[in-house]
Amino acid sequence: MNNSAVDPRVADIIKAGAIKLALFLPQYSKTSDGSLTPHGAGVVGHRLIGALAEGLGIEMQIVEQPSPPAAIKTLNAGDCDLLILGVEESREKLVEFSLPVIQFDFAYLVSANSALKETEGVDCPGCRISVPSGHASWMSLKRSIVHAEIVGTEIPDEAFALLRDGEVDVFALPREQLINYAALLPGSRILSKGFGYNVGSFAVAKGREQLLTFISDFVEEAKASDLVKRILDDAELTSRGFDVA
Repeated sequence: MNNSAVDPRVADIIKAGAIKLALFLPQYSKTSDGSLTPHGAGVVGHRLIGALAEGLGIEMQIVEQPSPPAAIKTLNAGDCDLLILGVEESREKLVEFSLPVIQFDFAYLVSANSALKETEGVDCPGCRISVPSGHASWMSLKRSIVHAEIVGTEIPDEAFALLRDGEVDVFALPREQLINYAALLPGSRILSKGFGYNVGSFAVAKGREQLLTFISDFVEEAKASDLVKRILDDAELTSRGFDVA
C-alpha cells in the first residue's frame, strides 16, 4: 500500500512495531516443536497481513485462540488487531468487518457405513450432527436444521471425534477443513452438495474505524492486484472450495 508507513490510520500500530493477527482452530495447527502452520482461511489471513506488515516495515504477530468466540473476545480486549472471520449477522453486533476477502462452502462428512448419500437427507429425525459451537458452520446449521439434532463442541477435533467414535451421524465444517479430517477416517465421505457458504473478511474491534477503513482499502488493492487469488492458488485452496469474494 503506497505511503502506508505514514498513514495516520495505522500510526498506533506502526508505533507499536507489530500488527497482531489472531487465528483460531482449525485456522492453524502446531507441530511438536511448537511451529505454527496456518490452514484454510488462516493461510489467507497470515499471508495477507504478513505482506501488509512488510509494507509497513513492522512485524506480524500471531495470537493463538481455540475458537471464534475466544478470538472475538481477545480482539475486543485489545489483545490483537485483526481476525479473519466468517461474516455473520450476530457477529456484526460484536465486531466491524472489512470488505469481503474470500468465500467458501460448508459441507458434511459421514463415516464409511453411513446410509446418507445426499445433503438433503441429513435433516431428519434421529440424525445427529456434530459441529464446533460458535463457528460459522454452526450458525448456518442453527438457521436451517429443523429435524436433526445439532451437537455442539468446543473445538473441531472434538466434533470429529464424535463422528469417528460413532456418537453422531454427520460432522459439519467448511469443505476445505473436512478434506483433512476425511483423510483421518478411512472410507469416510464428504457429501457432494454443500449446505451453505460463508464470506470471510477481516474483523476489527468496534471503535477502530480508522483501522477498518485502512484494512478495507488494503483488501480492495489485494483483490485488484490478484494477490488474494495468487494466495489461494499457491496454497491449493481454490481446488478445495475457496474463491475470491
